[in-house]
Amino acid sequence: MKPIHLLAAVILSMSGLAFSAGGHDHGHEHKPLHGGVVREVKDMDYELVAKPDSIQLYLRDHGKPADITKGSAKLTVLSGNQKQEINLIPDGERFLAKGTFAIAPSAKAVAQVSMGGPAVTVRFVLK
Repeated sequence: MKPIHLLAAVILSMSGLAFSAGGHDHGHEHKPLHGGVVREVKDMDYELVAKPDSIQLYLRDHGKPADITKGSAKLTVLSGNQKQEINLIPDGERFLAKGTFAIAPSAKAVAQVSMGGPAVTVRFVLK
C-alpha cells in the first residue's frame, strides 16, 4: 500500500471513532445553568433542579430558554421505596412545584413534558 493510501485509511478510520464517541457540535454546551442535572432529548436541554421544598425544570432550545407558557410537565420521583408524582406549572422561564418532596442523592426522576405536541420523556439521576 502506498504511504498516501495508508495515511488516508488511518484518517478515515479515526474520523469514524471520533463520531461514534458521541462528539457533536451544535453551538451550545450541556452545562447546568441553575445548579441542576442536565439531559438532552431531541435537541432540547432539560435541567432539573430538585430540592426538598421545590422542583424546577428549565428547558433550553439550542442554548436559549424555551417558551413554556403553553406547556405542561409532570415529574415522577423514585427515592428508595417512595414514589412521588408531581405536577409542575409554567412559572416564567421554568416549570415549578413547591411543597415537600422526597429528594435524595441517587434518586431517579422521570419528566413527561409536553409543549403542545406529544410528550417527551426525560430521565434524570439526582446528585
